[in-house]
Formats: sequence, structure tokens, C-alpha cells
Amino acid sequence: MNNIPSMTKNLLVINILAYAATWVLKGSGVDLNGLLGLHFFMASDFRVYQFLTYMFLHGSFTHILFNMFALWMFGSVIERVWGPKKFLFYYIVCGVGAGIVQELVQYGSYMAQGLAAYQYVNMGGAQISMDSYINMWTTIGASGAVYGILLAFGMIFPNERLFIIPFPFPIKAKWLIVGYIVIELFSAMSGPGDGVAHMAHLGGMLFGFLLIRYWRKHPDSSQRFGRSYGQEFFDNLRRKYEERQRSQHMHAEQTRWEEQRRETDEEYNERQRKNQEEVDAILDKIRKSGYDSLTKEEKQKLFDQKRPS
Repeated sequence: MNNIPSMTKNLLVINILAYAATWVLKGSGVDLNGLLGLHFFMASDFRVYQFLTYMFLHGSFTHILFNMFALWMFGSVIERVWGPKKFLFYYIVCGVGAGIVQELVQYGSYMAQGLAAYQYVNMGGAQISMDSYINMWTTIGASGAVYGILLAFGMIFPNERLFIIPFPFPIKAKWLIVGYIVIELFSAMSGPGDGVAHMAHLGGMLFGFLLIRYWRKHPDSSQRFGRSYGQEFFDNLRRKYEERQRSQHMHAEQTRWEEQRRETDEEYNERQRKNQEEVDAILDKIRKSGYDSLTKEEKQKLFDQKRPS
């Protein structure tokens, strides 16, 4: 696990430990899912902190296996782009957002069924109180946060080709995300009988989409998270470029009097200064909007700078 970024690794460890604790404490009569899972907000067992704790619990081995595999596969990439603080903030927002959407869906179901008018519910021939019944509406799992990570990957690397079982051909990330959305919508409309919170999955993607759009419109808003790995990459690129420029300048100074030039020293220095300003502006544009935002002329300009003199 040495090649896994720190925050992704920590999230994996926390989820696995929480899953193990669920089964260990279950043998002692402690229901961790009942304590920390997200209950319907009108139920007596509901607590606000459950919006955070529910996303670290899982109900089965396959449940945690698929979520942790996706977190490792896509979360590692996103954390390397954003850095650990921004990645964790995004992960938590998507998880909490998924919980909020799930609560709204449950409230809609509660009102649609007219449950407020009943004090008891028949369950398998036995009657239980309405409070006990709605306390059974418990949501657990990191799926909402993980679906937000999938969306982030699709928005940052839309044309990245992925091999997904059972398809024998690669699929672009943007179409994979669209496919997930369609499947979740269809599953949600088919009915809640499968026990999966499909709308929570979509809620995680919705909150992730809104947050990414906000960051793109307000790039300075994410500065509080510190420099991302992507920013460090372009800072290193800028530093190497400046070092190369200094080296070239020293070489030009040494050979200036050996070669006959058609421009004066002042003209030469002015041309070098303008050239560096243009390249600096291009590097800033890459850092803020990505390489694909460059025009053909800007890409050529940057390419020319990489060629040996």
C-alpha cells in the first residue's frame, strides 16, 4: 500500500476497521450499524453525527469490497490531482450530501404512504409501533461518497478509456459516468425492494457535481486547502523553465561577442523578457484550467520552449 496516497489509504483503513468492529461487537450484543448508521430524521434514534459516521459502515463483505476497490482505483488518482485536504473535503461533502438526499427520499415516502396517521404497523403478523418501524430505515455505506469520486474522475478525465467488466472494449470515463447515472435512476424508479439506496448514490454525484462546478467558477476558493499535487507539478515545470532560461541567457552572454548579431543588446533582452512573460502566462493558464484549455498557438509556443536550442 506504499503507492497509495495518504488520505485514500487512511479512508481505506478506517472503513475496513469499522467493518471489522461491526462484526466483533455484534458478538457482544452491540449493534454498531444501529448506533452509527443514518436513521430517518423523524425517528427517535436519529442523531446529527450519523450524517458522518454512516459512510464508514458496511453491511456485507461484497458491499465494502466494491466500495473500497472503487475508492482505491479512482480515489488515488483524484487525490494526486487535488491533494489530500481538498480530496477529503470533497469526499465528506459527497457522503453527507448523499445522506441528505436519502433523508429527503425517505421523508417523501413517509408522506406518500400517509404513515403519520398510524401509530402501529403490521410486520409479519405482529404489530410494532410507528417509531420502531421508522427506526428501521437505516442507511449505511460509503457508496454516496464513492459515486462522487467516480463523477470527479469522469469530469477531470472525461476521455480516459477504461476497461470495465464485462465489456471487451474500452469505455470513455464520461460515458461510464452517464451509464451509472442511468442505471441508478432506473433502479430507483423500479422500486426500493432491493434494499439499495440508489438515490443516495445519485445524491453523492449531485453534490460532487455542484462542488466541482463551484471550484471551477471560483478557482481561488480552493486555495485554503493548500497546494495540490497538480499545482506542485506546474510549479516544478515553471522552476525548470526558469532555470533553463537562466542557463540559456548565460550561454547567450558568453557567445554574444563571438557572433555577429542583427539586434542590439537592448532589443535582445526585451525579446527574451516578452518571451518569458508569454510562457509564464501559458503555465498559469494550465494550472488554472488544464492543458486542454490552451489554443493551438499556445501549445506550439510551449512546445518550442522544450526543443533544445
